[in-house]
Amino acid sequence: MRGRYYLFIFVMIAGLFINGCMFPTVKLFTDASDPLKEFTLEGEEEGKVLMIPVYGIISDISKKGMIQTEPSLVQDIVSQLKLAEEDSEIKAVLFKIDSPGGSVTASDVLYHEIKSFKERTGVKVTAVIMNVAASGGYYMALPADYIVAHPTSVTGSIGVIFLKPKFYGLMEKIGVDVKVNTSGENKDMGSPFRKETKAEDKIFQSLTDSLGKRFIDLVVENRGVSQKVVKDISTARIYLAGEALKLGLVDEIGYISDAISKTKELAGLDEKSKVVVYRRVEFPDDNLYNTQTRFQGKSYSLIDLGLPDMTMLSRPGFYYLWSAGIGE
Repeated sequence: MRGRYYLFIFVMIAGLFINGCMFPTVKLFTDASDPLKEFTLEGEEEGKVLMIPVYGIISDISKKGMIQTEPSLVQDIVSQLKLAEEDSEIKAVLFKIDSPGGSVTASDVLYHEIKSFKERTGVKVTAVIMNVAASGGYYMALPADYIVAHPTSVTGSIGVIFLKPKFYGLMEKIGVDVKVNTSGENKDMGSPFRKETKAEDKIFQSLTDSLGKRFIDLVVENRGVSQKVVKDISTARIYLAGEALKLGLVDEIGYISDAISKTKELAGLDEKSKVVVYRRVEFPDDNLYNTQTRFQGKSYSLIDLGLPDMTMLSRPGFYYLWSAGIGE
């Protein structure tokens, strides 16, 4: 009897997961196929401020789990901007940022999409920095009309890091080698299977410097900082909110409520206008500090160690990233 009972349970569970078999309309978890819905966090008057949480490493890589696949942060934010563009009542977008940055391209894509959104719609864009908006997290905030930093925020790290995993030391110890044929002397530069040459290191440094200069040039363009400030931020150091304010990297030190008030002021909205978010599920007792947008608040896996997603960082590449903030 016990064997038949376990068999029945197994068949029932399998039917939930196998498309086209048992219970094809049943969904256990919210996923990317569910549409974004609007929820009001506060306010009741006409006009809306859309708040978009930006939490974690900025990447255009989807996160794949055993049960569901989450859209990338880039995909999620762009989807929300597209939806906001269709609503004439949305007069401003406030990005609530808590991110150490991410890949160069993903950060630049968000910068471009936010800037283009502003130009197409005339909607005001602001940003509030929570724990961290470093490197790519700050880069994506540059198109904002106004940036508010929480009193204890960390920002800056205006620079580039090039990560390239190396395995050749381990390979030598275990007696493994890789034979490579190339059509040009630089074809396998950056290979994890051998030590790079001085010429290759020089090339990589040149690429890194060029991408770093692009970042700094955009800070100058969007924030109008002086050459004295450029010299300081070129070290790629981080700053507390007070220092960032003195350098002109942010416009005000305050809290989310201050950022919302300023956003409404810039957009010409009443103080009691709505603050809305786009989510796929409704949260009980929802409020401004909820960081979840895409799903119910966790990635569903059989084992959840609570560790940050390191998928992107396992790939060699250039990053606008403050590496010490990855675990935030």
